[in-house]
Amino acid sequence: MKRRHFLLGTLALVASSRAINGETRRFRVAFANLNEEPGVWIEGLGFTGAEIRRSFELASRNLPLDLIYYDNGGDAEKAIANAADAVSRGVDLLIEYNSDAAANAEIGRRLKTAGIPVLAISFPIPGAPLYTADHLAAGRIAGKTLGQFAKENWSEQTPVAAILGDVADPSPSVAARIQGVTEGLRQELPNVSPTRLDSAGHPVRAEGVLAKFLGTQTRRKVLIATLDDASALAAKSAIETAGRTSDCVIVSQGLSHSIHGGASEKKEIDPANRGSIVLGSVAYYLDRYGYEVLPIALRMLQGEQVPERTMTNHILISAKNVFVEYPPHDMN
Repeated sequence: MKRRHFLLGTLALVASSRAINGETRRFRVAFANLNEEPGVWIEGLGFTGAEIRRSFELASRNLPLDLIYYDNGGDAEKAIANAADAVSRGVDLLIEYNSDAAANAEIGRRLKTAGIPVLAISFPIPGAPLYTADHLAAGRIAGKTLGQFAKENWSEQTPVAAILGDVADPSPSVAARIQGVTEGLRQELPNVSPTRLDSAGHPVRAEGVLAKFLGTQTRRKVLIATLDDASALAAKSAIETAGRTSDCVIVSQGLSHSIHGGASEKKEIDPANRGSIVLGSVAYYLDRYGYEVLPIALRMLQGEQVPERTMTNHILISAKNVFVEYPPHDMN
């Protein structure tokens, strides 16, 4: 969905919520966040729970919604307790972001008994609409980007490829990202199968395992797909240390602030840095979830039918388009 179409749709929702007497019906909505503990990356993508909560705070300002916030703290029992408290407060709708399937089933049962609708984020709740990232599609974008770069720039050679990050993570989202990268690569380069390099989610280890891999591929062009932006920056450091910047490229996942930066931060993806070996990062927009989720919640509250599943519209962000999606602070 184009951003301007999204904004027009949101304004239409606000207008349609006005009652006959000209007043706006306001709804009480609870948002139970996955985990707001400092330093915890949400779904391994470099965003914090605080950033996600902030997006809801900002997005709700122009909507007829009064939000109540909960922090599930990554704990199933706490998530159930938070849902019970939301029921006791008589909220009109609960937005639930919790990864435990058994707890989600219990939350769904309790809210159904109370007659309160639920909107799930990333992890399904029986009978509830779901907003989620499309990890498979995001992985395919990264794989295809690497394959296309190799075909355009290294057409006379057969490169090797690697997937770097917490590849042993058992979560379905990580497995889908890896599958997507593999499928995207093979669509462009059918004979290339990526090697999985496990960093266990630690950037320092990512740098070490990639350095070791590069040492076994001294005369090959190397395509590197990282599962998160911190791993991409670690990979860049390993490549520079090895003196391999002319034969390695990287595509990452997440587009966290660590890679495109704030107003005063070093930016790897930036119009002034078009020669970077980091070709780009696939955007997940976790820091904009409020703007995507709250309009769905408002439609539900107004009695409209919403899709059973709404997926994030992932795109590759590079030096060419980063300011279109994330303008500098002085342009906002």
